[in-house]
Amino acid sequence: MIASAISDLLIVVALATGNAEWTGWLVTFSSSLILVLLGLISGNPSAAGVATVDQAAEAAPPPPETSEEDLEVMNALEAFLKRDPLHLDPNLTLSRLARRMHVPEKRLSTAVNRATGANVSRYINRWRIRHACQRSEDGATVTDARLESGFNTKSNFNREFLRETAMSPSRWKRESGSGSNVANLSEAGRGQ
Repeated sequence: MIASAISDLLIVVALATGNAEWTGWLVTFSSSLILVLLGLISGNPSAAGVATVDQAAEAAPPPPETSEEDLEVMNALEAFLKRDPLHLDPNLTLSRLARRMHVPEKRLSTAVNRATGANVSRYINRWRIRHACQRSEDGATVTDARLESGFNTKSNFNREFLRETAMSPSRWKRESGSGSNVANLSEAGRGQ
């Protein structure tokens, strides 16, 4: 902006001194100079005051610690879901869950984020996958286990199942004859 102001000032001076023919050259020169300066700044992010990814990671504050209040909310949530398996409802929303627990939505969401590092949707899906695994080990078909666990779409179920168990639902079903898969999933802290 300073370079643009200087070029405007030079053009005014050229016109005032009767050298109107210089204006074309001044516009060309100043535009070229501004483009070169912009190119230099954009090539060096730190010169423009833009942090690189590494600098941003170093400057980012650490995630907030899980507070006692967060742990209380998480314990209440776990007890609630064990008592009232609302997670099996495919139409469950954060708003409805918070209302049923008598906890503000923001408070519930914050507690889950801090305590698990996941959002509420992913946390609920962990419970659903744990339920689907148990149903599968009990002999239900993969489709029945999916539907009974609150998943409406096969693609979402398969994606979440793979994320939580590191295997497909059909592979889980094949390998569940030993009955130890759900125990291993729980021990890994997946369903919490």
